[in-house]
Amino acid sequence: MSKSKLCVSALALSLMLGFAPAHAAEFKIGAEIPLSGNLARVGTAMNEGIQVAAEMFNKKSGKHSVKIITMDDESSPAKAVGAVEKLAADGVVAYTGGYGSNIIGPASEAAEKLGKVYVTSGGVASELTKRNLKTFFRINSSEGYARALMGMFNKQGVKSVAVVYSTKEATEEVAKMLQSGLGPQGVKVTMHAFDPATNDFKPIIHKIKLQDRPDAIAMIGYENDYVGILRAAKVLKPDIKTIAGVWSLATAKMAAEFPDLMENVSGTSTLSYPAEFTTPEAKEFAETYQKMFNKAPDYLGIFGYVQSKLLFEAVARAADTGTVDKGGIATEMRKTLSDTVIGKVRFDESGDNPEFTHRMGQHQAGKVVLVWPSDAATGTMKYPAVPW
Repeated sequence: MSKSKLCVSALALSLMLGFAPAHAAEFKIGAEIPLSGNLARVGTAMNEGIQVAAEMFNKKSGKHSVKIITMDDESSPAKAVGAVEKLAADGVVAYTGGYGSNIIGPASEAAEKLGKVYVTSGGVASELTKRNLKTFFRINSSEGYARALMGMFNKQGVKSVAVVYSTKEATEEVAKMLQSGLGPQGVKVTMHAFDPATNDFKPIIHKIKLQDRPDAIAMIGYENDYVGILRAAKVLKPDIKTIAGVWSLATAKMAAEFPDLMENVSGTSTLSYPAEFTTPEAKEFAETYQKMFNKAPDYLGIFGYVQSKLLFEAVARAADTGTVDKGGIATEMRKTLSDTVIGKVRFDESGDNPEFTHRMGQHQAGKVVLVWPSDAATGTMKYPAVPW
């Protein structure tokens, strides 16, 4: 048999068996993300990480490529759903982005109805992974944040904590994890809930100062909440030893925009600032980020990068098996077992990453220094120490 006939026969056989050869293709990925509204700062940082992931993937991938189509959800649940639907009409095969559990919830449900994967790091409410969705994935969780904050308090020897928390789902969940986790350890915990629309935190801080008199204040909220709480605390000056929070706090942006409020404040952070990278991938990420945005990345950018990188790789694997439009991206996401720049990532049946844990960073003289756990520390924890 001639060589040409042999090739034709092999191709025919592969088609009969359902193994059509994969061709190089460009896949559209939707980035539904807040670029305006009250979550614009964190959304912008995540979006930068998404763009870096696309740049690095396209540079390395010899076969498939991705094109990011970005839509601003304006920090609105309704606008997020509209963005997901519009992006689907534009031909995206999957989504990356989202910030705030109350926004991610309806947006990811819209993606589920469309049969498209939605991956995020912007919402940690446990309810998000209890909806039996087949296309929802996230790389972080509430437990990882609560563990980090409790770990730092334990290292400091804190005996009493006043928890100031937003009544949004994710923040209330982390606050209650602190309460249930610290209480059995002999730490006195007082709880102070506030409505997400709250602007004046002086009544809460005044109560903490006069009645609770704790060693520490734990802030479980978002950027605007932290700024309001810290401004009130700087005026009233409660006699505490430390003040700390969770996401969107120990970042370069907060250090740059609110230097008078951030000194000695701690928050969850994947890396120090200026960032110190050791692995080849992390160094390439940092170099690409610097080249694209003329600044060093913060942890929000890293999360955006990791979630997107894992998605792009799953899309490529699904493309190789011809299953992109047959549920193959979700199947490939569930096969993920990867050592990333934030640690190990794997997805369980609910789409959660049970491997996730976090680190704590502290603002010190315009920098963010990792202070917990000890094996990840890049500097010495200041304690007792407050911003005033």
